[in-house]
Amino acid sequence: MQTIYETYSAKETAELGRRLGKEAKAGEVYTLIGDLGVGKTVFTKGIAEGLGITEPVNSPTFTIVQVYDTGRMPFYHFDVYRIGDIEEMDEIGYEDYFYGEGLTMIEWANLIEEILPKKRKDIVIEKDLEKGFDYRKITVTEVEA
Repeated sequence: MQTIYETYSAKETAELGRRLGKEAKAGEVYTLIGDLGVGKTVFTKGIAEGLGITEPVNSPTFTIVQVYDTGRMPFYHFDVYRIGDIEEMDEIGYEDYFYGEGLTMIEWANLIEEILPKKRKDIVIEKDLEKGFDYRKITVTEVEA
């Protein structure tokens, strides 16, 4: 199943994230793909708010994973942009997160496709400057391979 959303401001992108965060269930994995500057962090902050997380949320580019546990369930936020090889994911115990009791969000998930869970939600954020600087097309695909 695939759903396409369109947002026209960072506020709308965050609000969509908030809505999806409120609907999220424990154990789900969301992958997040999009170019630099497309709004992945804005969207992720919205997800966190939807989970009831009030602490600041930042992209964990240098730490690979950031854990937030102040919401209604744990939120495991991965940024695998700087992963050198898949063994680094083993070293941090990724399976404990991917198959844990919280919501897992993985930015740049296309870099670790071989270890992604078969059941997940793939989220792609794209710009289209012809529709405006702040326009975003956000495609959510439920994968059950």
